[in-house]
Amino acid sequence: MIELSALAVLGLAGYRATQLAVHDSILDPVRDRIYAWHARRPESGPRTFVITLISCVYCMGWWISGALLATWLLATGTWDSAPLLVHGVEWLAVAGLAVLLNRWDDTRKAVDA
Repeated sequence: MIELSALAVLGLAGYRATQLAVHDSILDPVRDRIYAWHARRPESGPRTFVITLISCVYCMGWWISGALLATWLLATGTWDSAPLLVHGVEWLAVAGLAVLLNRWDDTRKAVDA
């Protein structure tokens, strides 16, 4: 199992990467192209799935957190140090922290408005 400090860093990175993927203007051109692609066939299930994924902080955050955790475990050589179930719990922890930060951020924006 990885240390709490590493889980905290991964949770913060998951939050930031999720904000980048879902909200930040730097990726607006990519999201605009995906929305245009969906608009050409709005009845398409796979296209609707992609739109749902890229516009949902919970959906996107889950997969980004998993990718960050897997990268961390592989880069540090700790993938084999614990059973897969433990890594699943770590994934839940990283995604949970990232989503808590996203909820806090969304709440803060609502209060400021």
